[in-house]
Amino acid sequence: MPEFRGVFPAIITPLTPEGRFNEAAFRKVMEFNIQAGVHGFWIAGGTGESILLDDEENGRMAEVAADQSQGRVTNIMHVGAPTTARAAKMAEHAAKSGVEAICCVPPFFYRSTDEAIVEHYRTVAAAADLPFFIYNLPQCTGVEITPVLMAKIQERVPQLAGLKHSAPTFSNVRNFAKMGLSCLIGNCMLMLPALTIGATGCVDGPINTAPECWLEIWNAYRDGDLKRAEVAQDRAADVCALFLEFGFHAAMKAALSERLGVDCGGPRPPQLPLTPRQRAELRKKVAELELDRVTV
Repeated sequence: MPEFRGVFPAIITPLTPEGRFNEAAFRKVMEFNIQAGVHGFWIAGGTGESILLDDEENGRMAEVAADQSQGRVTNIMHVGAPTTARAAKMAEHAAKSGVEAICCVPPFFYRSTDEAIVEHYRTVAAAADLPFFIYNLPQCTGVEITPVLMAKIQERVPQLAGLKHSAPTFSNVRNFAKMGLSCLIGNCMLMLPALTIGATGCVDGPINTAPECWLEIWNAYRDGDLKRAEVAQDRAADVCALFLEFGFHAAMKAALSERLGVDCGGPRPPQLPLTPRQRAELRKKVAELELDRVTV
């Protein structure tokens, strides 16, 4: 089984001017992060605008990710969907594409019982028979995976390997770690404190744009240099502030476009792109943070 430890960008989904998946730009964003030293990717998740993608785009992203990485990193492919059948079909395709693991939000919109959630996960995980991750994002799904519910899933889903914990109940990081799960913190502003209570790494969108900041946290912590890790976490927080100020998806794509010299497009509607003025302001702040242009 691959190791699920370290820094995992929740990768964006670049779009063409016509609004379709931009495979060439996606490959460049992946390669930039791989060359920086990331340990893997969380693909087609919240940062990847998952619920705005069609199933064919999801499938193609799995194929491209596996092809681009060529086993150099661990790809965790999100296959969450409103129906169990769709999620299971995407999970099966992802496994055939060559990704290393899959992940899935719980059923959303209609309130599900614990039994329905467990059965959903059992079916989706079995369709791929790969290490399986739960995406715990109650702010968007309306369903929180608590330790009690997780224990029920763990009993019935043998493929369960861990979770991305994006729920606000920070203390559950320790509880999930004690269950033997790989708990990847889903808030990159909390990466350092999460590592101290059992998290095995971090998954979040801002890592896309400046992987070096979060890799410095990881390396410093592993070296036992807490002061250096604290400095790195503070710098990472400054990067995160860009996306709080300008809007998450639009600003992230714009920042990556600036750093890589590649047009990553705007967000998919109903989200709005940055205005020309916002883009100019963001460009200035990217320069102030000394996030230099790179060549991929």
